[in-house]
Amino acid sequence: MSDPQPPASPANDVSRDQAEDAVRVLLRWAGEDPAREGLLDTPKRVAKAYRDWFSGYQLDPDEYLARTFKEVCGYDEMIVLRDIEFESHCEHHMAPIIGKAHVGYLPNGKVVGISKLARVVDAYAKRFQVQEKMTAQIANCIERALQPLGVGVVIEGAHECMTTRGVHKRGVSMITSKMLGSFREDARTRAEFLQFIDVGPGR
Repeated sequence: MSDPQPPASPANDVSRDQAEDAVRVLLRWAGEDPAREGLLDTPKRVAKAYRDWFSGYQLDPDEYLARTFKEVCGYDEMIVLRDIEFESHCEHHMAPIIGKAHVGYLPNGKVVGISKLARVVDAYAKRFQVQEKMTAQIANCIERALQPLGVGVVIEGAHECMTTRGVHKRGVSMITSKMLGSFREDARTRAEFLQFIDVGPGR
C-alpha cells in the first residue's frame, strides 16, 4: 500500500547552469534566439520556476501527518476538506494541471490538523503527475499515517495538455476518485462524502 518515495532532490546531479543551458536549447528548438534581449534572463527565470513548481520532490508528505490529536471528545464522524486548489504538471507533456482536491476520512481515535491535509495535496501535486496516480497517492498517504476507518479522495482537474494542444478541447475537467476502507465498502458512507463535496449524480 505504501508509495516509494523519490530521492530528496531528483536534480541533485544537475547544476543550475546545466538547467539554464537546457532552456536555451529549447528556445532554439522553438525557433527563438536565446541571446535576444527579451530572452536573456528567461533560462534563469525558468530554472527558478521549476524549483517552485516541483518542490514536492523535496517533501515527505507522511511527515505532515505525523502529529495527530486524540483529545476530540470522542468525535467519530466524517471529516471533509473540500475545494483544495492545486497546480500540478502532466508528466507526459509537462503541461499544467489546474484543479481542486476533496479529501475526507473517518477517524479512528485520532485526527490531524486540517492544514496538513492541504499540504499533503500540495506535496504530491508539485511533482510531474498523472491525475489517477496523484489521487491514489494522497489517499494512501492518509491511510498510512492516520489508520482511519476510511478515506475518500476526489480530484477534479483541467489538463492544459488537452486544451492547448492535441484535440484542443476547452471546458473539460477530469474527475478521479480513490475510496479506501468504509468509503469503499459502505455505500452510505461513500454517498455522504460525495454529498459533502457536491460531486455525483445531479450535480
